[in-house]
Amino acid sequence: MQQFIEFATNHWDLFLALLIILLMLSGTTLISALRGIRQVGPEEATQLINHDGGVVIDVRDDKEYAEGHIINSLHVPMASVQSRIAELEKYKQKPVIVSCRSGARSSTVSGWLRKHNFENVANLKGGVMAWQNAGLPLSKKKSKK
Repeated sequence: MQQFIEFATNHWDLFLALLIILLMLSGTTLISALRGIRQVGPEEATQLINHDGGVVIDVRDDKEYAEGHIINSLHVPMASVQSRIAELEKYKQKPVIVSCRSGARSSTVSGWLRKHNFENVANLKGGVMAWQNAGLPLSKKKSKK
């Protein structure tokens, strides 16, 4: 511990840079937690989909979605979520998993859905990138809009 304190004191600029990087990496998760948004990993999301009838809402833009998306996900680009909220009302009683590329945009949209009384909303932690890294399949078929 003494060496750590000595290092931090002698190299305060490196230590400060480390703290800033760690805060940036955990920023999305921290902000989501402060908003009361549940974070789920790919495995838990799969369980919500397969066992609880969960619905995945993909908020990426058209090009990103066409490159590959979670099978049977609803494509509702972030820019159109608020104008399409009435259309999403039918999913209020189901678990809703919001996804994007990395989890940042979906965290924001999860917050919007919570404000519209969607009680069972979860953000896909790490987004579609985490889904792929977990070895789960993506589809390139047209979406259900």
